[in-house]
Amino acid sequence: MYINFWYPICRSDELAQSEPLRSKLLGTQYVVFRDTDDQPHVLSDTCVHRGGSLSKGKVIGDRIACPYHGWQYDGEGKCALVPSLGDKKPPGRAKVDSYPVQEKYGIVFAFLGDLPEAERPPLYEIEEYDDPAWREHEIIMLELDCFYERSMENGIDPIHNEFVHPAQGSPQPVAGSVSYPETPWGSGVHGNYTETGTKRSDKHGMKADTTFLNAGTWHHGPNTLITWITFKKDTSLHQYLFEAPIDGDRTKIYFVNLRSFRLGPENDERIRNANVYVTGEDISILENLYPVRTPATRVRELLTPGDQTILRYRDFLDDWTSRGWRLDWKRMQANQGDVAYAIPSPARNKSGNWVLDAVPLLAAESGSVDSAA
Repeated sequence: MYINFWYPICRSDELAQSEPLRSKLLGTQYVVFRDTDDQPHVLSDTCVHRGGSLSKGKVIGDRIACPYHGWQYDGEGKCALVPSLGDKKPPGRAKVDSYPVQEKYGIVFAFLGDLPEAERPPLYEIEEYDDPAWREHEIIMLELDCFYERSMENGIDPIHNEFVHPAQGSPQPVAGSVSYPETPWGSGVHGNYTETGTKRSDKHGMKADTTFLNAGTWHHGPNTLITWITFKKDTSLHQYLFEAPIDGDRTKIYFVNLRSFRLGPENDERIRNANVYVTGEDISILENLYPVRTPATRVRELLTPGDQTILRYRDFLDDWTSRGWRLDWKRMQANQGDVAYAIPSPARNKSGNWVLDAVPLLAAESGSVDSAA
């Protein structure tokens, strides 16, 4: 798992102005709350006084109050009130990590890391999200008993579709049509496909025309997966999976779907059900992979040229590891219950003297890292 990327924290409609919300990502807990201007804030969930869970407290104006002794923190993570001190100013060390936030696509995202704004990888931009030629429907929420890297690699694997997705007609890449596009923050695969099997009856307007059947899928950062599928002229699905690694064994996925056909809301449920069915085919495989996490070295799997996209994804992970962005998950697990870890925030670069420990990070030579973290 990696810091210095944008992660989905919760859905916008989950976060009421009057109540805080707890969210767990990267093995650490966060509190999410809205201020009086309805702006969301994301802080580390541990009060620096004596370990109270801020998410079990209450929102008071623009602050979150700890349920244990009433310490109040503002949206920047600074303690603004210690009731037992009366009118005295809280100690300078009385602060928790606060993370940059963006609210888009019906999701609250937080940048979990300490990079300054100019150096941060961007949140993926869905350019067609507000285009009237596209219809988005309710976010599909998935929680998988699998490691997020396994889910990401499954998404960019063009070979698995033929064997895992009979509901899509077992699509197979057309020889000679496949390309491997790259961006500064990711890579993927694009090609034309042919259906090799009998698919489910066409109830959702997605029957393919082999003249137009093509698909592209790629990753942005370690945890955002994009898939574009064109079934026939003017009939396309654009799918965006923002993945939230809860820990080393579980993943929550915020699945945003847009379509360029059958734009009426009366079609939402049928098309949503079709997407959920196909996703279920993936989940049945992913939750039974062993080992649960990707092996420590590439020689522990028998990889072939068809795994090019997987290898390239791991190259990106190696690069981010070499920058010191990968969590030492084994060390965090070993100290579980004894150390209050928090992902370092941008403010830590400006002022030290923090009570909570920053998560242990691991930098290593490319190709020699343990990808289980």
